[in-house]
Amino acid sequence: MSIAAGEGIAASLAVEFAGMRFQNPVFSASGCFGWGDEYARFWDLRRLGALVGKAVTPQPRLGNPSVRIAETPAGMLNAIGLQNPGPEVFLEKILPRVRELGIPIWVNVSAFSLQEYVDLCGLLSTAPGVSAIELNLSCPNVGRGRAEFCVDPEAVSETVSACRPVCKCALVPKLSPNTTDIAALASAAEASGADAVSLINTLIGMAIDVEKRRPVLGNRTGGLSGPAVKPVALRMVYEVAGAVSIPVVGIGGIACWRDALEFLMAGASAVQVGTANFINPLAIPQIVEGLETWLREHQIADIREIIGAARAG
Repeated sequence: MSIAAGEGIAASLAVEFAGMRFQNPVFSASGCFGWGDEYARFWDLRRLGALVGKAVTPQPRLGNPSVRIAETPAGMLNAIGLQNPGPEVFLEKILPRVRELGIPIWVNVSAFSLQEYVDLCGLLSTAPGVSAIELNLSCPNVGRGRAEFCVDPEAVSETVSACRPVCKCALVPKLSPNTTDIAALASAAEASGADAVSLINTLIGMAIDVEKRRPVLGNRTGGLSGPAVKPVALRMVYEVAGAVSIPVVGIGGIACWRDALEFLMAGASAVQVGTANFINPLAIPQIVEGLETWLREHQIADIREIIGAARAG
């Protein structure tokens, strides 16, 4: 995508990484956009840099019991529980529809054992139209006492190494912030064959109903997202971008073009927009337009010129 910028200057939002080309660096975030059906009535989904869809698990899941969403002062808690119709429905009914958009499609894969990750990657990465597999490493690993797959570098390395041989497209682990050293996790992913990393997933949080004297969420705890997590996410993206040579996709509290610019300047090659979509269904196209305008006003011809700009000096 390009526009006139100043006198004779064209401002391009296009980025390339992991063997893929994107018309702009603004993607949807898994779990917050479905597969785009609800948003197609508001804007043309072909404006997305990439469509990152809802998680696909080895078997259909109904998700957690209610209550599954709770507002917080600067965001939300969710405990949806990976509700999805499973890989067969995805391949037969969902993928053919979204493939017609003609934009890169990333499939978020969630599983509960190493073998399930391997099987899903092998199945979904070969489907026509799938550009990348985003490995959700925040799932509880039943083989390790239900600790997250990204609990330590060894667990990340084991999972990525197992999935790499069967994954026939780009492999992008999605890292959790619920760790003491996210850069170490990203480095382990890179060493094990990841093409890029995306971060962050949600922070673990909870809310309590003081009248009922019980946790608000049916699952007791949930994932915190929205503006409240942005400073944490931005810091982690900055750290990881300085620790690995593979591209970083920034996620966490991005609600406007200024937020997106901060992540890009911190070293992210692209960003994903999640919770903001619930508040403003036009968030993504407005962010794309805002980036275009900022480049034009600053006489910058290519958005790649500002990626990592905050790291100089």
